[in-house]
Amino acid sequence: MASKIINLLASGAFVAASVLASTAPANAFDDAQKKEIGDIVRQYLVENPEVLLEAQDALQAKREQATAAKAAGAIDKNKQALFSDASDLVMGNPKGDVTIVEFFDYNCTYCKHAIKDMSALIKSDPNVRFVLKEFPILGQDSIEAHKIALAFRAIAPEKYGQFHMALLGGTGHANKETALKVAESLGVSKAEIAKQVAANAGEQSVKSSYELADALGIQGTPAYIIGNDLIPGAAGLDVLTQKVANMRACGKATC
Repeated sequence: MASKIINLLASGAFVAASVLASTAPANAFDDAQKKEIGDIVRQYLVENPEVLLEAQDALQAKREQATAAKAAGAIDKNKQALFSDASDLVMGNPKGDVTIVEFFDYNCTYCKHAIKDMSALIKSDPNVRFVLKEFPILGQDSIEAHKIALAFRAIAPEKYGQFHMALLGGTGHANKETALKVAESLGVSKAEIAKQVAANAGEQSVKSSYELADALGIQGTPAYIIGNDLIPGAAGLDVLTQKVANMRACGKATC
């Protein structure tokens, strides 16, 4: 019996053997046989620990595939809200042939680095359209900064891009005070901002971002949507550039 089990393990049929054992009737093996099987399996895993790593990698890959499939379905159902919401800031070419959607938080360190990737891509590719979704998830200061940003947009939409680049591109912590300083530097007073904040300017757009993020399974920033792909984290310029090229080559972010 021992030799048969060892042969199963050695031939890569360990999983099949495990399933067989788990689904067999309780009396299929006596206590001595069960102990022998357990000892052999343990010995095999101790001598071949890479099997556990392979299983872990396979499980991770399976989970990633499931997450990607869920995201793709949610993206397909929410295309209008993701790619064409009039309340979102659009950078680059408004009529570009490839759109990148980014969820961001003004206090996200990775978003501050990623803004350089966006700027470089827009500069090198005049047909890229960036849609930026305000997604404050890093505490009360982030919420306050986003409130100021949305109030600023209601007052001076033509300067909203400048506001975004100044606040997110800055080195300091974003909060109500720093956001107000940026607004004032661009010619919008605290009194004007306060009036718009009181009127809940832009509140619905942030609510929409939360709902979309929940549907897509987004849990952090930055997070990108290109085609039907969800790309979590600061992917980097090379990855974004390749995804854009893929969209043009095969109509998908991943060809």
